[in-house]
Amino acid sequence: MPETQWESRAKGLLRAEMARRNLTYKQLVDKLAEIGIREDEHNLRNKVARGKFTGAFMLACLGAMGCQTLRLEDS
Repeated sequence: MPETQWESRAKGLLRAEMARRNLTYKQLVDKLAEIGIREDEHNLRNKVARGKFTGAFMLACLGAMGCQTLRLEDS
């Protein structure tokens, strides 16, 4: 099934926030564990690569990274 524009956008936003913080997938896995979310690095990579994750999971990732604001459009 082809990736939708929304999946692509969600994936891009999550990757951009990781890049801004110079976080690796392993580091994000560790940060998720700190807030009680168990995730395997391989599975996390696959989820993000496919863009197939829930809004709740995205919010958990952003929160674990310490993201307080999210820019949806480049200006």
